[in-house]
Amino acid sequence: MAGTEGPAVAGGLTARGLAALAPGVRQRLLGGLSDREVAALFYDWRFWARPEQLPPDGPWRIWLVLAGRGFGKTRTGAEWVRAQVELHGRRTIALVGPTMAAVRDVMVEGEAGLLAVAPPWNRPVYKPSLRRIDWPGGASAHVYSAEEPERLRGPNHDAAWADELAAWSRLEETWDMLELTLRAGGDPRAVITTTPKPLKRLKAIIEDPDSVVTRGSTYDNAGNLAPAFLTRILKRYEGTRLGRQELQAELLEDVPGALWSWAMIEAARIEALPALARIVVAVDPAATAGPDADETGIVVAGRTIDGIAVVLADLSLRGSPAAWGRRAVEAYRGWRADRIVAEVNQGGDMVRHVIATVDPAAPFRAVHAARGKQARAEPVAALYEQGRVRHAPGLAALEDQMCAFVPGTGASPDRVDALVWALSDLMLDPATEPKVWTI
Repeated sequence: MAGTEGPAVAGGLTARGLAALAPGVRQRLLGGLSDREVAALFYDWRFWARPEQLPPDGPWRIWLVLAGRGFGKTRTGAEWVRAQVELHGRRTIALVGPTMAAVRDVMVEGEAGLLAVAPPWNRPVYKPSLRRIDWPGGASAHVYSAEEPERLRGPNHDAAWADELAAWSRLEETWDMLELTLRAGGDPRAVITTTPKPLKRLKAIIEDPDSVVTRGSTYDNAGNLAPAFLTRILKRYEGTRLGRQELQAELLEDVPGALWSWAMIEAARIEALPALARIVVAVDPAATAGPDADETGIVVAGRTIDGIAVVLADLSLRGSPAAWGRRAVEAYRGWRADRIVAEVNQGGDMVRHVIATVDPAAPFRAVHAARGKQARAEPVAALYEQGRVRHAPGLAALEDQMCAFVPGTGASPDRVDALVWALSDLMLDPATEPKVWTI
């Protein structure tokens, strides 16, 4: 039984389309299938796949599937290889993974690997001693490890599947060698399935005009993942840089000239909050109001009795003075802060007036930007380099702005300014006698 391009049910329906039909219609369609057609449907990837798991149209050379954990990358790669053998006449395929064990355990013998997706009528045989998989019709897939790029010298391939390329220990050498082997047949192609990392070669592949990039996240395949897994990873990783990279498949990289790096942010992360001696709410007000106005930065931070700063919350918003005034006072009350700190250069007494209108009793300290943003921010960035700042969960937008802030360029970094005012008040200015709050 040969593979087929389309679904085996009437009207070219997919599994999602079939599930959306009325139960009676669905039952009639499925009930009319023969045993042979049911078997074909079970192994028909175009019927079961989500659209983003199917190869794009057009004359591409590299299909890069840049997606988060649990997206279904392995199944996507294995089904693509299977289609190359069954439908497109490929004869010599390269399978390359981070290690030989990874190729065997994931790409070949894994629960979504080549042996698992193969139909009984065209099941390949894995020959570990030969580092090869053979199909009944004569096609073969050859197994390689990114730890041994020299093994790719000499062979010719008409297709390749490169898995978790961002984890290859010898990425540059291995990819160069693999590309040089793609010279058999009239249209050699490769699929790459990987979570992203800010690597030079991966960025070059993304920018290659012969590449087509499919992006996806863990959440795209949530219906097929264990609820306990989703609950656990959401609690632990959502909103963190690692979560954005491994779950959302974002390509996060440092910006040249930025005062903060992602390594500094990652080193600052904590999950449990310590006892705090002081807490402040810092406000960097927008100069104007309206839908096109800058955000008003509002950051809550504290200091432990041992002199470690903890950034607790980013409550920044785009809104009227009344809106940000309420938000700042609510933060002051909710966090039982010592005071509100706000820049008054642009707004003058307006800032003090806005806060007093909401809560006349809220302690307020006005700060003046006598120096430029870089001069104010550099001592705060140095606190991170010294390991004297911690970040609570849920600060993704602030962290993005920090790692993109290059002094003298771009728009005003309102969240960063509020952070600088907060940490300056807590760590760099003479402090009042602390009181201890346990959060």
